[in-house]
Amino acid sequence: MKTSLVIMAAGIGSRFGTGIKQLAKVDDYGHIIMDYSVHDAVEAGFDKIIFIIRGDIEKEFKEIIGDRIEKESGVEIAYAFQDISDIPGTLPEGRTKPWGTGQAVLAARDLIDTPFCVINADDYYGKEGFKKVHDYLVNGEKGYCMAGFVLKNTLSDNGGVTRGICNMKDGWLTDVEETPNIVKTATGAETEGRALDVNSLCSMNMWGFTQDFIDTLKKGFVEFFEEKVPANPMKAEYLIPIYVGELLQKGEVAVRVLKTNDTWYGMTYKEDVASVTASFKEMLDAGKYSANLFSDLK
Repeated sequence: MKTSLVIMAAGIGSRFGTGIKQLAKVDDYGHIIMDYSVHDAVEAGFDKIIFIIRGDIEKEFKEIIGDRIEKESGVEIAYAFQDISDIPGTLPEGRTKPWGTGQAVLAARDLIDTPFCVINADDYYGKEGFKKVHDYLVNGEKGYCMAGFVLKNTLSDNGGVTRGICNMKDGWLTDVEETPNIVKTATGAETEGRALDVNSLCSMNMWGFTQDFIDTLKKGFVEFFEEKVPANPMKAEYLIPIYVGELLQKGEVAVRVLKTNDTWYGMTYKEDVASVTASFKEMLDAGKYSANLFSDLK
């Protein structure tokens, strides 16, 4: 069965200074986080990579990553463009904020014709999550799936982070609880002075869907514009975790949580660059990856 990886790379990255954080180098060989994500996805069995980007970064994006990955890996590459005006309604006057991850995936609706995995461009997920999501999709298991990361493996040393804490029953997701400003402590982690279980699972926006989800997402976007945009036209966002949570509450979908023990790496803050770069060096030195990243895939 064919499968696709959808990479959401249209984020502005305002907390990462003036640079485009998705294109920051993370090793001595010029690779960026997306290189590693594509490598791990292809290694797991994904056949097609769909990049969702903004039109204004297309030239730089293709020069730095797209064209090179297509040549080095041999995998099929496609592009979708997230446009703030691609909506089922009228663009509110003065709105400049993107509409969120739900609209981002809808930007690729004409390219998605297989079961697919969705990830963020600036997150390193590790090999296990891709393998588990891919196998779940191709084995035709019931419902959708989500990689569940151990909370302690996803925190930053440089400030608070927001994580979607998973509530589950018998391995099935019942709700994703958006928890802001989670910070490391000497004993684990806390938010607003409340201690958290660092062994709980959280969502890092690594989802596995069958292609029918696109029609569901379209329907939800229409409802979002009718019900939520009028009340908050400048800031309302159509987010996959929130929408999936709404579907779960209605009993309209089933989502299996696939636990992954890999450490997540990301660059939420500019200060994260040094530690992320050091982590990739360790993985390269240990032989987990090679300097010629895609050589082992051929």
